[in-house]
Amino acid sequence: MFKTVNYILGSVGPSGYGSKSTAEHVTEGVDLHSCTAIITGATSGIGAETARVLAKRGARLVLPARDMKAAEEIKYRIESEVHDARVIVMHLDLSSLKSVRRFVLDFEALDLPLNLLINNAGKFSYDHGISEDGIEMTFATNYLGHFLLTKLLLKKMITTAKTTGIQGRIVNVTSGIHTWFSGDLIRSLGQITRDKSHYDATRAYAISKLANVLHTKELASRLQMMEANVTVNSVHPGIVRTRLTRDREGFVTDLVFFLTSKFLKTIPQAAATTCYVATHPSLKNVSGKYFADCNEASNSKIGCNLKEAARLWSLSEIMVSTEFKPIFAPCSMA
Repeated sequence: MFKTVNYILGSVGPSGYGSKSTAEHVTEGVDLHSCTAIITGATSGIGAETARVLAKRGARLVLPARDMKAAEEIKYRIESEVHDARVIVMHLDLSSLKSVRRFVLDFEALDLPLNLLINNAGKFSYDHGISEDGIEMTFATNYLGHFLLTKLLLKKMITTAKTTGIQGRIVNVTSGIHTWFSGDLIRSLGQITRDKSHYDATRAYAISKLANVLHTKELASRLQMMEANVTVNSVHPGIVRTRLTRDREGFVTDLVFFLTSKFLKTIPQAAATTCYVATHPSLKNVSGKYFADCNEASNSKIGCNLKEAARLWSLSEIMVSTEFKPIFAPCSMA
């Protein structure tokens, strides 16, 4: 109850920021002119605001997108506001591992440094679907595509941090909904992939977002063992109405958002935690943590389970392998 009241009132936490802080507010005084950032899911909502604010602070942006027209529109909007903005748009479909590999090759051909990787893109699919790689579509888009993207870009980030002396930061945008899941993540993933009768949209979304949190835990541990000057943290942006709900626009959706309006954030407020974790000087060397409302927050029990994180990592390595054959053998591709 106390946390809820603080959230509604926008009370600040130890960081000096809270639920009402905006992305512009938390990045005041930050100079990113020497930084290059990749931001997925930047064609709308939280990702677009994150891109706008980081451009305003001087960062060079690389915006991967499946919809190139939407990406060009965001680029135009950013460049119209920030006249010295440096924005590159590139094609990427996170649900396709082939597309992820192609994007990384194209990015490497640009011979740019990489300081910030913000894994923001998200999908909430009301209908059951299977990716071209044989993986449940929500998991493929929200988690596995980002897992491979991060894996393939990690060498570039480590090298950039070493040559520039600027600490690299990876931000995984997750959701508080990940705490709704309990049980065996891998077994549940197998069930919703094999048989659409087991599919529940909210559960699938929670599984994918829990995977983001576990990925953060395991990657932080590996980066520490490598003594890499790169950190990784996960963030919960808060409750906000974005295009994530585009599959179910209408009266019922409008009613739900009206009834929960006291808990909704504006998009600038929702982008604040991502921008804070990606840029704030106070978070130097902070890694493997979970943030909400621009402050470190408590996680679910399973989200803190290091054995589960290592187990998921091992499975993920298999799933992104070019020799991978769908483990779960879906019986219906409809």
